[in-house]
Amino acid sequence: MSIAMDAACLQCSLRRNLETAQSLGPAEEAMEFARDLMGLYLAGPKDVPSTWYTPKVTQLLHERYGLEIDRFRQEKLDSNALVLSHMEDIRQRVMGAEDPVLAGLQFAILGNYLDFSALQGQVSFEKFTEMLDTAGEMQFDMAVFERFCRDLKAGKRLLYLTDNAGEIGFDRIFAEAISAAYPHIDITFCVRGGPALNDATREDAAAVGIPFQVIDNGNLIPGTQLDELGTEAKQALEEADVILAKGMANVETMLGCGYNIYYAFLVKCQRFVNLFGKPLMTPMLVREQKES
Repeated sequence: MSIAMDAACLQCSLRRNLETAQSLGPAEEAMEFARDLMGLYLAGPKDVPSTWYTPKVTQLLHERYGLEIDRFRQEKLDSNALVLSHMEDIRQRVMGAEDPVLAGLQFAILGNYLDFSALQGQVSFEKFTEMLDTAGEMQFDMAVFERFCRDLKAGKRLLYLTDNAGEIGFDRIFAEAISAAYPHIDITFCVRGGPALNDATREDAAAVGIPFQVIDNGNLIPGTQLDELGTEAKQALEEADVILAKGMANVETMLGCGYNIYYAFLVKCQRFVNLFGKPLMTPMLVREQKES
């Protein structure tokens, strides 16, 4: 139950990781790294998403080049600091909106821009700051949003599957808006089990002051790889009435699983352009369709 890695994903992964290798050493060594990288892909299962390989590629870069396992640590710290500097202003905008839950979701999806892996070399804090003024213009499938609100009204437990550091600050504001509108619902945040590109961890959740219960997925794979989840995350997934999943990695790892999931993300790669028929950077809210 996932979006299996295809030729487009393979090409993208090779390109991005080889660019990293070429920045760290000579061309000859980059070719050796490329051979090792291809070996990883050839040895892996045929039906896994590209995110499944992330911890293995990270370890390979660490072993060959000494690159830190938490190689995006500074970007994560900077993203958290940036969002914290805007936090009170954004909270006031959201809570003062005609529909705070809708406004909160708009800012939460906008925060998905802070992705130093998928948008390698393209993230600009200056551009992001400018984008904040356009959040209220964001459009997505309102029928799906209305269904999401109905599910929140009827449900008891919301599991919030996070994506990037920095972005998680906007997730906090969105969840606060949900909690104010639906005070009966219990909210749990799920982050990564440790360094996974620039994805949010418990440290990032603490940095932006998440006021809800925080658990982790028990692994270093971006997204929510169901067969790799820790016990706590598995239980939270099973008990949740509604699941809000941020970012493309959660789509890659979970699409088709049958849980009551609402995926919220920006389209940031050609595979997703092809999958959803939308241009790059289109905001998306997609509901998981349960099997009959």
